[in-house]
Amino acid sequence: MSPMQRLRVQEIDPAAYGTVLAMERYVHSGTLGKSLINLIKIRASQLNGCAFCLDMHTREAAAEGESPRRVAVLSAWREAPGLYTERERAAVALTEAVTLIARAGVPDDVWDAARASFDEPELVQLLMAISTINVWNRLAVATHQSLPDAE
Repeated sequence: MSPMQRLRVQEIDPAAYGTVLAMERYVHSGTLGKSLINLIKIRASQLNGCAFCLDMHTREAAAEGESPRRVAVLSAWREAPGLYTERERAAVALTEAVTLIARAGVPDDVWDAARASFDEPELVQLLMAISTINVWNRLAVATHQSLPDAE
């Protein structure tokens, strides 16, 4: 453990960690696809300022063939609509609204765009993906989770 890391949840309470891991397994068992899940994880982690999760998920996205350009521009996705599909834009907009829910809730236009791109079971999967990365982000930021050594 680095001097800055406050604690390791998975070592202190494996059951608590396992609960979030079960959410993660659910997210990956659905039909959203790895690319979309990676965009959701990266965008939420950007908003939450989670270095650990950004490091992990940008590496995963690259390993799974995601375009470095799409990852680099994701925080400004509205300025580059041609890089993302309508479905991806709807998911990223919902990710932002749910992650920053205290600001304005989930506006109707954001919800309507998501509903137009995803059926109800997919909306549940999408909400669970957004919720799960937000739990991971909060755990990592609160505990000052250390980055792994550079490769």
